[in-house]
Amino acid sequence: MINFNGTLVSEDANTVAQNRGFLYGDAVFETVKIVNSKILFLEDHYFRLMSSMRVIRMEIPMNFTMESLEEQIVSLVKNNGLESSARARITIYRNEGGYYLPQNNTVSFFIQAVLVESALYALDGKEYEVDLYKDFYVTKHLLSSIKTTNRLINVTGSIYASENGLDNCILLNDSKNVVEVLQGNIFMLKGNVLTTPPVSEGCLNGVMRKQILKIAQKLEGIEVVEEIISPFDIQKADELFVTNVIKGVQPITKYRKKEFSIELSKALVAELNSLIV
Repeated sequence: MINFNGTLVSEDANTVAQNRGFLYGDAVFETVKIVNSKILFLEDHYFRLMSSMRVIRMEIPMNFTMESLEEQIVSLVKNNGLESSARARITIYRNEGGYYLPQNNTVSFFIQAVLVESALYALDGKEYEVDLYKDFYVTKHLLSSIKTTNRLINVTGSIYASENGLDNCILLNDSKNVVEVLQGNIFMLKGNVLTTPPVSEGCLNGVMRKQILKIAQKLEGIEVVEEIISPFDIQKADELFVTNVIKGVQPITKYRKKEFSIELSKALVAELNSLIV
């Protein structure tokens, strides 16, 4: 028996009592966007998920192929009537047993899916204000580049943003350099140079980050680099934007007293939608 919210219940009746993802954050996840029953950038998502599992020493089942993952996600989306436009999250956790040291490295998973209002990527035209989040810092190591279920810095940062009337916060690493934002990667345009922090700085190895790098490299007059960005660089930027696979590109319009253009963001969204259509 365990005490659950003041009531004694069977431990087997509570699905989180022995779940290592809940107890230790011993889990990884991947969020994908589905349009007309097709998972966008499926191959990139699949290989990032496999890489994340290898990093934390999970055993990858023989039948856990890209095709089987696609089938499982699309089946759920269709069952829920969301095949036209949806987001789905697959969470993979190490099976129960042990304390910090697991008794085995086998895994289980579950998938969730919800409606996404728009199949195409779009800019909403609203003001989008950000500031630095300095209560906690991202550590520069490999674990920071994968999506584990330990997202406390994102949770506390989101609370900070809400309390201060912000739309997002910029995260810093332990060298006090810009890493990413709460819900995605960050890009900075200054002149004709588009910069995003390298993964070695501790940022998430984002799927949409990869797409934007490829698209921007083909744009005439734009030089693309992966380099360290300091908070002082942000104030000198001409344009800032956030990327993730659900939103696509989200322009940052205001940082403290500085306001930014959104022209490159418009061009990138148009290129992204051409990939979908």
